[in-house]
Amino acid sequence: MLRCFLLTGFLLLHLLPVSAQDAVAPATASAAPAASEGVDIAAGKTLFKNQCASCHNKNMKDKLTGPALGGVQERWAAYPKTDLYSWIRNSQAMITSGHPKAVELWNTWKPTIMTNFTSLTDTEIDNILGYIQDVHVNGSNPVSTAGATTGTTATPKPADNTNLYILLTGILVLLAIILSRILSNLNFMVQVSEGNTDARRKTLVEILTGKGVIGFILFSLVVLGGYTTVNNAINLGRQQGYKPTQPIKFSHATHAGLHKIDCQYCHDGARRSKQSVIPAANTCMNCHKAIKVGSQYGTAEISKIYASIGYNPNTDQYIENYDQMSKAKIERIFKKWFADTYVQDKGTLDDEGEALIENQWEAIVTSLTDNKSGDYKIQGPIEWVRIHNLPDHAYFNHAQHVTVGKVACQNCHGPVQTMEEVQQFTPLSMGWCINCHRKTEVKFSDNPYYKSYERMHKQMAKGEREKVTVEEIGGLECQKCHY
Repeated sequence: MLRCFLLTGFLLLHLLPVSAQDAVAPATASAAPAASEGVDIAAGKTLFKNQCASCHNKNMKDKLTGPALGGVQERWAAYPKTDLYSWIRNSQAMITSGHPKAVELWNTWKPTIMTNFTSLTDTEIDNILGYIQDVHVNGSNPVSTAGATTGTTATPKPADNTNLYILLTGILVLLAIILSRILSNLNFMVQVSEGNTDARRKTLVEILTGKGVIGFILFSLVVLGGYTTVNNAINLGRQQGYKPTQPIKFSHATHAGLHKIDCQYCHDGARRSKQSVIPAANTCMNCHKAIKVGSQYGTAEISKIYASIGYNPNTDQYIENYDQMSKAKIERIFKKWFADTYVQDKGTLDDEGEALIENQWEAIVTSLTDNKSGDYKIQGPIEWVRIHNLPDHAYFNHAQHVTVGKVACQNCHGPVQTMEEVQQFTPLSMGWCINCHRKTEVKFSDNPYYKSYERMHKQMAKGEREKVTVEEIGGLECQKCHY
């Protein structure tokens, strides 16, 4: 019996995936050496992907929305390294101050504004710069190819061990059945030796349907169900990279990037309330009463706004009693608009134009009606698909961060001004928020909200304190977010 258990343990140990064996390796096993000069290229790669890759080409050699970053440290070598840190954290402030390198870059790339990264520490910036240099020198796979020279150990993509775990589960179930049979036989032999003439061996069916086995199965199901429920609850809202298809193809790159529309013009709740609010179609109409044909999609997407709110682009008038209008009448209004616009552009209505009219009308119907609920009315609010979704027990106030804390929208939502389709840029997890509160400086100057912190103001005036972080004014207190 002992040999059986030893053999089983030996087999399971060697069947475990490499990562699991590493987890139980002796503590004396050597860890991955630190990157040279304290630079962690793997961490820099993650930071670059999350913070920089939307605007800068990942090969570090070609331009994208912003310049190629390869050799950036050499280009700033004539200035103190702290100037490069300041440029990354707040480029516009350096441009305003007249820094020669900042002004040079602005003259080359304006009107594109670089996103501020005020929460990045010096170490994190060094890690990003180290990763940029490594890619620039060693190519597109720097962590694995440059490990010998930088001291960074490559982090391979974890293998899918699902089949192996299924195999192990099958082996364990088989061993459990074998052990159950052995125990049943031993119990039978004991009863025979005690003179019990009615003793008999239990069948396999009797063993598997016994109270012990059924109880263990129920216990396992409860544990598995609890684990799954808690794990899914923890992951609620953690959908980094989530980019759903919206009813209208609204381009933030065009509105916030190309035309420089301020985020708070549309999301005006961000400065004054808990919610940033989704703009009503009335806000869209402030511009689109005049701009009727889009630069990318022509009449297709803007017409969805008109159809939802009840605006007749043929007469430039809002439609009276639009809520009571039949679908057929709405169809005639917008098909006329599509046809007139097409003829104005092409000179005649051909087969291609007829197909375009039908396609654009069907797109209005599909985008503005709810087939699931059976509500086929086109009139009414546009049902945008929610992207960012914090758990109900987590309190977040936009006004507190935007108006009081002076936090830029891009700090949480990423470079939205470059996004054709908005996605969840950051994880928005509890750990991510806590790290931000630990690093972010409170903007005390010219901010009456923080006048009550007299002691800290005096310490900063005397030079006893360089900065105050959100953590130091209670930003990590549980009740601030979970009241």
